Amino acid sequence: MTLIADEVVEAIPLPALLIRADERIAAINAAGEGLLGKSLSGRHFITALRQPALLDAIEAVLQGGSARQAQYLAGDAVRATTYAVSIRPLSLMAHPAVLVTFTDVSAVEEAGQIRRDFVANVSHELRTPLTALIGFIETLKGPAANDAAARERFLGIMATEAARMTRLVDDLLSLSRVEAEERVRPTTRIDLAALVNSVRHGLEDVARKASVSMESLTPEAPVMITGDGDQLRQVLTNLTENAIKYSGAGARVCVTLNTPAYEPGLRAEGVRVSVQDTGPGIDPHHIPRLTERFYRVDMHRSREAGGTGLGLAIVKHIIGRHRGRLRIESTPGEGSNFVVILPVDQAGTESA
Repeated sequence: MTLIADEVVEAIPLPALLIRADERIAAINAAGEGLLGKSLSGRHFITALRQPALLDAIEAVLQGGSARQAQYLAGDAVRATTYAVSIRPLSLMAHPAVLVTFTDVSAVEEAGQIRRDFVANVSHELRTPLTALIGFIETLKGPAANDAAARERFLGIMATEAARMTRLVDDLLSLSRVEAEERVRPTTRIDLAALVNSVRHGLEDVARKASVSMESLTPEAPVMITGDGDQLRQVLTNLTENAIKYSGAGARVCVTLNTPAYEPGLRAEGVRVSVQDTGPGIDPHHIPRLTERFYRVDMHRSREAGGTGLGLAIVKHIIGRHRGRLRIESTPGEGSNFVVILPVDQAGTESA
């Protein structure tokens, strides 16, 4: 039985092991050893699999039960891995045994958790303004029905909360569209220098009201790349507007576009757009999470500024669609620099 068992188990393209009726491991393939450890053949299966729910399922099948499913958790301090375990009765050369195989379902589990977190975040973001609106409406229908001053104040707050919900819905729709198009490469040739200058002109009034000075440094000649003009405008507007809003009065924002050059990160010719500010900067531990949906460095300040927590997630997906890179550099007290690296020619980034 041993030779046949070894051949059968080794042929399985998943971590797998075969357990005899005497509860000893008859065979384990290389993938199984990579997951559970070496030198397990001949040992009791409990020494390799120490998770109670899985042990109970294997024992039930060994005692004549039908096939079962269980879960096995592995991993280290950096990343947890979840396996779906299939436990099936098997007979080789009239010898009863149990075949145990492990399928990595971590990606499915993570996707499910992301979906649950997303629904919870959206619900929370909508519930807060809706609760405020309901409360003000009830007040206006009751105690403040004839109070003109209170009515005017409440209506102003209601308009602000309604606008916030509208922005959230708009950003959710925008994120959905960007995700749907993420694998479709843009084909239009656009002048990125003209786009940078157009965005700067469009935000001059926002910068003036925030008492922030703004400038753009671009080459005199057109900088042509293959891209989606509307989406790249959204990227530049989002990054520049964030720099203006969160830098504080008296700060300076500079948008710089470099001429095309070889980019090691793209392994192709590319351009860099840098949105740099002299604001308070960002603590290093926040930077890896800035592009997560609904992640905010300062929740209260972000909401006051009209942020939805989705802007940088949209930016990340748009840059991903363009096969580009986003680099975030920041030092507390010295400002931040958001660098967008875009390939000049999409065809040149096939292997990037």
